[in-house]
Amino acid sequence: MGDAPGPSMAASRVSGPVASETAAARLLAALWVVSVTTGPWGAAAGGGEESLKCEDLKVGQYICKDPKINDATQEPVNCTNYTAHVPCFPAPNITCKDSGGNETHFTGNEIGFLKPISCRNVNGYSYKVAVALSLFLGWLGADRFYLGYPALGLLKFCTVGFCGIGSLIDFILISMQIVGPSDGSSYIIDYYGTRLTRLSITNETFRKTQLYP
Repeated sequence: MGDAPGPSMAASRVSGPVASETAAARLLAALWVVSVTTGPWGAAAGGGEESLKCEDLKVGQYICKDPKINDATQEPVNCTNYTAHVPCFPAPNITCKDSGGNETHFTGNEIGFLKPISCRNVNGYSYKVAVALSLFLGWLGADRFYLGYPALGLLKFCTVGFCGIGSLIDFILISMQIVGPSDGSSYIIDYYGTRLTRLSITNETFRKTQLYP
């Protein structure tokens, strides 16, 4: 009869696979730690993520002041090349990079960035004056003289406003802001008044597909 294996031999046979499994588990754990540390989660946890620019904040995370209006032109005082800028204030407890590139924790009272807004080019032609001249003195061509169309003004004067028909047409065109100054500028109209906004389709315009029954 052969001798039964002793306890030491059985322990050595069992410890072999257990040791290999332990080593594999440790290796997997090390690889997981490395991937988490060097991956996107590790970068975020370590503060490697770049701070957001203030001009990239979403609506509701900042508030912009109304532009300061020039009383003479009824346009923003800093209007240049059809563009003006208004100061915007990030909401309290928001951290972002301001226009100077400095990362700032805002309290709601600091300017974070300047937002561009559109403005118009005006050259002294008043909408109210043009409409009044067209209504009362249009048959004499005063409206066309005022807007810089002397030839049409003289023709209306000689024909008494094309027998009144031309005066009526001009009054409608001027009041609807279709006919403007001859130099291509815009009328001086109250900034918060009734203005004509021409809509056009461009590459940035979203056009929804029409569904027909």
